[in-house]
Amino acid sequence: QVQLVESGGGSVQAGGSLRLSCAAFGYSYMNYYIMGWFRQAAGKEREGVAVIFSDGRIIYPDSVKGRFTISKDVAKQTLYLQMNSLKPEDTAMYYCAADWRVLPNTQPLGVPRFSYWGQGTQVTVSS
Repeated sequence: QVQLVESGGGSVQAGGSLRLSCAAFGYSYMNYYIMGWFRQAAGKEREGVAVIFSDGRIIYPDSVKGRFTISKDVAKQTLYLQMNSLKPEDTAMYYCAADWRVLPNTQPLGVPRFSYWGQGTQVTVSS
């Protein structure tokens, strides 16, 4: 059974940094076609903040481009999200997601694109 477990969330002041980690169990990272990070703020829809494909392609939305960096360590079966220059509007629950399907005509930053989800880790940025 696939399990994704996030860690690394916490509370920081604006301008600070955090690194989130996502450990995968039950399915090798080598078999995932796409992995990503999403966030959901209170009262808002879940949105994608970074995705990485098995061939190394990376996509970020404009809201985090230049501040967030997604990476993965296949040997450690871990996905990372380095978040710098954090802003209060980055406050949200952050989720790791993964999928083995190719789906070439699907929005890669869209929630329906992903089959597997972690439970989330909270990030709070104070001003």
